[in-house]
Amino acid sequence: MPNLKELKNRQVSVKATQKITRAMQMVAAAKLNKAQESAQSARPYASKISIVMANLLSSMDSSSNAPGLMVGNGKSDTYLLVVATADRGLCGAFNSNIVKLATQEINELIKQGKQVKIICIGKKGYDLIRRSHEEKIIDFISLKEVKSITYSDAEGIGNNIVARFEEGEFDLCKLYYSSFRSVISQIPHAQQLIPLPIDNETDSDDSDTNSSLAIYDYEPEESDVMEDLLPLNLNIQVFQGLLENAASEQGSRMSAMDNATRNAGEMINKLTLQYNRTRQAIITKELIEIISGAEAL
Repeated sequence: MPNLKELKNRQVSVKATQKITRAMQMVAAAKLNKAQESAQSARPYASKISIVMANLLSSMDSSSNAPGLMVGNGKSDTYLLVVATADRGLCGAFNSNIVKLATQEINELIKQGKQVKIICIGKKGYDLIRRSHEEKIIDFISLKEVKSITYSDAEGIGNNIVARFEEGEFDLCKLYYSSFRSVISQIPHAQQLIPLPIDNETDSDDSDTNSSLAIYDYEPEESDVMEDLLPLNLNIQVFQGLLENAASEQGSRMSAMDNATRNAGEMINKLTLQYNRTRQAIITKELIEIISGAEAL
C-alpha cells in the first residue's frame, strides 16, 4: 500500500509542474501573436520578390551571362543544407520534424554520391544532427540571445551563405524550416536558395501570371541591378524562413504545454483518488483493529 506522505508529495510536485506548464503556455500564446503577425506580414513581400526574380530569369537574353546566385555554377556535386531550428526545447516535435526532413535529404544525397555540408541555426537542431552527421557540420549559428528576429539577423546568415558560394565551397543551397499554418499545424519545408528555382510554387493571381510576359528595362546595367537584387532576395527568403520558424516554435510550444497541463490535471485527479482510497483503507484497518481489541477484552 502506498505511503500517504509519498502520495501527498507527488500531488504537490505535479501541481507545481502544472503551474509551470500553464505559465509557459500563456507566455507562448503571447509571443505567438507577435510572431504570427510578423510572419504573415512578410509573406507577400517574400512571395512577390520570388516571382519578380523568376520573371527576370525567364526574361534574360542568355542564361550564360546570368549571375551564379541566379543560375548556379553548372555543377551539383556539393550541397549546403541550412537547417533552422530552435535554441530551446519543450515545443513538441517542432525541432525533430525539421531535422527528420533534413536527415532524409542528407541520406539521399549521400547515396547519390554527393558531398553534403550543413549549417545549423539553433542549438536543438545542432544537437540532433551531430549525433549522426557531426563531421558534415561546418558552422553553427545560435539566436538564443535574440528576442525578436530582425532583418539584420537574416542578413548576416545570408551574407555568410553568399560568401561561401563565391569561394566555391558548394554548388547548391537549401534552407530547411517549419512553415506556420496554425497552432496545431506546422509543416517542415525545404526551400532552394541557390540557384534560384525557376518554377515558382508561390500562389499568384492573374497579375502575377501576366507579369511573366513583361519586358524589363535595366537602369543602370543588368549586371548592376542583379548584383543588388540577388543577395537581397536570398536574405529576404532566409528572413521569411526565420520568421516562419519563430511562429511555428511558439505555436508548437503552446500546443505542447496545453497537452502537458491537461495531462498534469489528469494525473492530479488520479493521485487524489488514490490518496483518498489509501487514507480510507488505513482508517478502516485501524477501526477493525480497535474493534477487534475491544472484543478481545
